[in-house]
Amino acid sequence: MSLRLLILMLVAMAGRIVSGADTTAAPEAPAGMVAVPAGEHRPLFVLPNEPKTIPVARFALDKFPVTNGDFLEFVSANPRWRRSAVKRLFADQNYLKHWSGDLKLNDAAQTNQPVVWISWFAAKAFAQWKGKRLPTVAEWEYVAAASPTRVDGDKDPEFQRALRHWYSTPSPSELPRVGAGLPNCFGIFDLHGLVWEWTSDFNSSIMTGDARGDTGLDRQLFCGAGSAGAKDTANFPAFMRYGFRSSLKAAYTIHNLGFRCAKDL
Repeated sequence: MSLRLLILMLVAMAGRIVSGADTTAAPEAPAGMVAVPAGEHRPLFVLPNEPKTIPVARFALDKFPVTNGDFLEFVSANPRWRRSAVKRLFADQNYLKHWSGDLKLNDAAQTNQPVVWISWFAAKAFAQWKGKRLPTVAEWEYVAAASPTRVDGDKDPEFQRALRHWYSTPSPSELPRVGAGLPNCFGIFDLHGLVWEWTSDFNSSIMTGDARGDTGLDRQLFCGAGSAGAKDTANFPAFMRYGFRSSLKAAYTIHNLGFRCAKDL
């Protein structure tokens, strides 16, 4: 072995030791999910001694919201989550009320529409069944901040106009199918304009930590909705989100509240 080659090998080894860098390829997202690069989320409200941003590690997020068809597979395999069997502790009396029966959809609940009338407990159980989890508020908001053309969607006037229009328009009686609109620049669909979505950390509107780091706080069950973290008092969609989230409990089910899943990478 030449002296030059030996020196190059020693330099490369030293670089790995000093940096601690993982030289293996980054894991790919599972089928139906999108790998989201690391970034940060700016919470709506923070206390003076709290950080102004929350770091978001690289993770995977479902490309589309969970559909009625997806959830039908789940309740077929997990009888205790069927409409007639679920305990009231885990879902209120309106759970899956738009279905015709435990294992039967109808015109109001077609397979390619987002599943709604779903509690946080049911959404979490579905995610675990899939080997996934619900996204945190910070993760959801970070991805939802992106417009179809740029990550910092707050600087996209057309995107902001579309958000304000959605927040000021009642949900239709029949929801559109998932994936009907444009994806954001990460390649993820329907974060806005279709349904609100559950996230893992309830009440994080007043608690800024990542739910996975706040152990023992089962009350941190939270819902995300269609916008990106507010940075000014004129951002009324962010305050609507804040108010809606603060009003929720984990057993609640609502006609325009669905979910999607996340996964660590």
